[in-house]
Amino acid sequence: MTRTSRAIAVVLGTLLLVTAALLYPILMRGEAWLSAVWTVPVLSLLPPSARLPVLGGAAVIIAGVVVWRMTLAADARTPRMRIAAIAPLLTGPRGLRTRLRDLPGMLRGAALVLAILALGRPQNVLRGEDADEKGIDMVVVLDLSGSMRALMDAETPEQTRAPRAPAQRLTRLETAKEVILEFVSRRKNDRIGVVVFGRTAYILSPPTLDKSLLSMLVSRMELGLIDGNGTAIGDAVGTAVARLRRSTARSKAIILLTDGDSNAGSIAPDYAAHLAQAQGVKVFTVQIGNGDDVDVQDGVDLFGQPKFVREHFPVNPELLRRIASTTGGDAFIATDKKGLEQSMHAILDKLEKTRFEAQAATMEDLFGLLLFPAVALIALEALVRLVIVRRFP
Repeated sequence: MTRTSRAIAVVLGTLLLVTAALLYPILMRGEAWLSAVWTVPVLSLLPPSARLPVLGGAAVIIAGVVVWRMTLAADARTPRMRIAAIAPLLTGPRGLRTRLRDLPGMLRGAALVLAILALGRPQNVLRGEDADEKGIDMVVVLDLSGSMRALMDAETPEQTRAPRAPAQRLTRLETAKEVILEFVSRRKNDRIGVVVFGRTAYILSPPTLDKSLLSMLVSRMELGLIDGNGTAIGDAVGTAVARLRRSTARSKAIILLTDGDSNAGSIAPDYAAHLAQAQGVKVFTVQIGNGDDVDVQDGVDLFGQPKFVREHFPVNPELLRRIASTTGGDAFIATDKKGLEQSMHAILDKLEKTRFEAQAATMEDLFGLLLFPAVALIALEALVRLVIVRRFP
């Protein structure tokens, strides 16, 4: 068998194993599996339509590399013996070990494809109930720039330097996340989306009633997940407006949580505000912190206590007021957690709720239907190695 024909056989064999394994969830759950919803939480920063193709592509690439290393590339690492004439060996009968030498690699590659696809978290809707609800469509826009690592304090510089327990010194981002999570848990009938931004803006979630998923995504937001060397307020507002453009709600709002000035992005903040106004979207701005000079933790001292330094992060309250005024919203300044909570609830009091049909659903995870055949393939690989190929691992 030539190297090319062997490679074709390996690819076809792996595809056949994956196809056969995918018959298991179909045979077990039938229509429930075929109509499953793939949430792909591991790729939550990507648009929903792109998540499953990206996950599938990653599965093919990773499995392809593993299969290649365990089959064709393994020959280069196998000790060889040089002999004068090989014609008798080429024409002689091939044993079972030679014919099945690539099977362990194909089994492991197929198992990897199934395991990676299981990360897509396929789910089945067990029960759906239509209900007539009233709510608001809104997008919370959260700043993830570097300045959000500053401490959230309403105290004077002299007071903030006094010894305090580290657990009490929350950063602006930590405070904002706590308030957003509490806010989301209380807004049962409001469709809420989240956009995060630093130098660029990303859609974390479109407006949704799935508060458990939304809370999970927000809780995972940390500095460093995106480029925080800039504050693209215009891009963030423009991205949020795009998510609300097709909303039929009577009240559409953007809640912009930021602590800095706009210094990055391709859309000017004032232009983004006019886009929001044209779409009937009110932008409510909340400036987190007050003043340019803030305390930032800078490691720990010899006794394990956190050290703090003063850093300068410029703010532009006039810009935030102008954005809010242009769109018919309001501007707020929050210097502590309580002030941030009050700002969020004051915004809701100004919005009119819209009656819409909502569907509450109970979801069933189906990823186990992929993991079971994946584990079975790994076990079969080990069996083939021990009994037939007699080489382990």
